[in-house]
Parts: sequence; structure tokens; C-alpha cells
Amino acid sequence: MKASAFLYPWDVVGDPDAASRIADLGVQQVTLAAAYHSTRALTPRHPRRRVVTAQHAAVLYEMDEVRWAARELRPYAAGAWAPGDAYGEAAAALTEAGLEVHSWVVLAHNSRLGAERPDTSVVNAYGDRYPWAPCIAQPAVRAMVVELAAEAATRPGARGTELESCGWYGFAHQHAHDKTAGVGLGDAAQYLMSLCFCAACRAGYVQQGLDADLLAAAVRHGLEPVWQGAAPADAGIEKLVGAELAAVTLEFRARTARTLQEDTVAAVRAAAPAGFRVLLHADPVAYHCGANAGVDPAHILSVSDGVVVPCTAGPQLLTSFADQRAEGSVLAANFTVVGGMGGSPGTLADDAARAAGLGATELRLYHAGLASDTDLALVSDALSRVG
Repeated sequence: MKASAFLYPWDVVGDPDAASRIADLGVQQVTLAAAYHSTRALTPRHPRRRVVTAQHAAVLYEMDEVRWAARELRPYAAGAWAPGDAYGEAAAALTEAGLEVHSWVVLAHNSRLGAERPDTSVVNAYGDRYPWAPCIAQPAVRAMVVELAAEAATRPGARGTELESCGWYGFAHQHAHDKTAGVGLGDAAQYLMSLCFCAACRAGYVQQGLDADLLAAAVRHGLEPVWQGAAPADAGIEKLVGAELAAVTLEFRARTARTLQEDTVAAVRAAAPAGFRVLLHADPVAYHCGANAGVDPAHILSVSDGVVVPCTAGPQLLTSFADQRAEGSVLAANFTVVGGMGGSPGTLADDAARAAGLGATELRLYHAGLASDTDLALVSDALSRVG
């Protein structure tokens, strides 16, 4: 089973042994970040440093200034954590080591954009803005996402791309010093806290025949038992706001995400060479938000060349995609292999076998740059036993 390891350019640039070390793991591919959100990351084997702080979402190459000159919104250049064409330098070293390189592009997740242009962010029913979550119903945001995908995905030498956050982002976010776990939110409450009430979404609700103010009031009313601890943990969206409101909002948001995904994949394919493969990080529950965008499995597999599915908590999400998978579509099972981040590299061989039994055709390993030497040794052993 083909395996690919996720990497950041800074895991490779400045470390002459990095590319060969990754190749020796037994992977055939690297999924290399070309556009990424803010992060603080360890580099446990780098000869010159141990911590990289990426202060804001940025492209990790030199963007085409002409392409972006007339755009209302544009991506940000990286700072000292990825100067110049860091992606290109890393990709060249990995290719030289015999690895196939695919780009890794994070799209609708950008806290700096939300800070500098708060009007672009998701606004919840209480009027709170989520600066990390650009609203994909807004035309300027959609235009930026599509153009960013076309530029970042098709870096020279890339054989394909994996698009993350190509859909709605919402309430859930691994924020610094997070203090939001005091009230447990089930799927339904997470969804209601992720509904957007920016001007574009309000207009969308009106087109669906809803009064946006009444919808916001219904959401707040539906969430009140959650804040009081009186709502069952498994209460559905319909239970909290009623079947009609649930259905209409789901349809609006699903359509908005579907059309964005269609436009994004089409733009990448138009910019890419023949044979270029386009995958999306995806969750089969359409109303889920985040890095693994909620999708309709049949639709997304008709649009893209496949999906990357989170499997660290178990491979069960694969089933929904396997049922819709056509011949040649990629179904990549994504496992965290960093023990300190909840991964289980010691069980990777067994996990991969279970995933294959549910339809997985490839493996993704998150994240070879962050993993300890012990984790990587376990990964190498597992891959030697994976068929």
C-alpha cells in the first residue's frame, strides 16, 4: 500500500540528512506543505534548531505578485520560518532522494486575514467573529481560496496535491491557551455554533426563504439548554432548532461548500500538467467543519481524484467513501504517528490492515517532521510489514 508522510519545508531545508531519512522510512511519497496556517512546531532532528514558530498563515514559496496584484484578498508571504522558495528547495531535495512530492495546501483557515479583515470571518448567532475561519459564502473569500489553490497546489515538480480546509471552518479550533471545553458540545451544538451570520450568509438564508434574524434567535434559543447542561449530549440539530430550519441551513451550507470544491478542483486542474492528482481532506458528515471539510462522499469522489480521511480515532469513516468509490479513486487513510500527539505508531501495521479492509488504497502519516526517532523507527518497521 502506497504511503506518504506529511512534512513542512523547514523540516528539510537546512538539514542535509532529512530527505534520505524520510526515504529510508519506506514511504514512496511526501505531502509537503506549500500553504499553511500559523503553528508552533518541533524540529527534533534539525542540526540548527528545535522549534519553528510560523506566526501567521502564509504561502511557503515566492508568490506570483502579478497574479495577486488586482485581487481584493491575497495570501501572505512567510517570514523567517520559510524564506524565499522554501517549498521548492525542500521539494528538490526530496525528489533527489527518490520520493514523489505532492503539495499540501491549507485553504479556508487564516487567522491573520480575520484579524486584518474581520469582515471576512464567520460570525456566529451571538455576533462573535471567528478570525481563524474565513466565510466561504463571501465572493472575495471564495476567489482567494480558488486562486490560492491553483497557485500553491501546482508548484514545479509536484505530482499532485492534497487540499485541506476546502469547505466550512467553524467554532472548533486548536486555539492558543484554549478555554472552551467548560461546556461539552456535541455535533449539533458545534454545528449551530458554526452557522455564519455575516452579510453574505444572511443574504443566502433570505434566498432560502428564511429571516436571518429569526434564524439567529432560533439558534440562540436552541443552544440555551446546552449552556445550562440540560440538553442530551446526542441531541440532533432538528431537536435543537426544528426540522425545517435544520434542513434549510444544511442545504445552503452544503451547496456553498460543494460549489467551492468544484471550482477549486477545476482551477487546480486547469493550472496543472496532465496526470496531476487532486485529493481533498474530507469528512463524510456534510455538516462537519474544519481541516477535514464535511462533504457528500458521492459528490466529492465525482469531482476529485480521491480523499484523505482522518483515521487516528478509528478507520470507520472510510466506509462512507468506500461505498461510493469508483475504480481509480484514491481513498487514503490518515493516521497520526506522533505518540505525543495521540498517535499510535506501534500499531500502524494493524491499523493499516484494518483500513485496507474498509477500502483504503493508500496511507498518510501525520507527521514525519514532528515525530520522535522512536516513533519513526516504529513507522519504518510497520511499513516493512504493510503489503
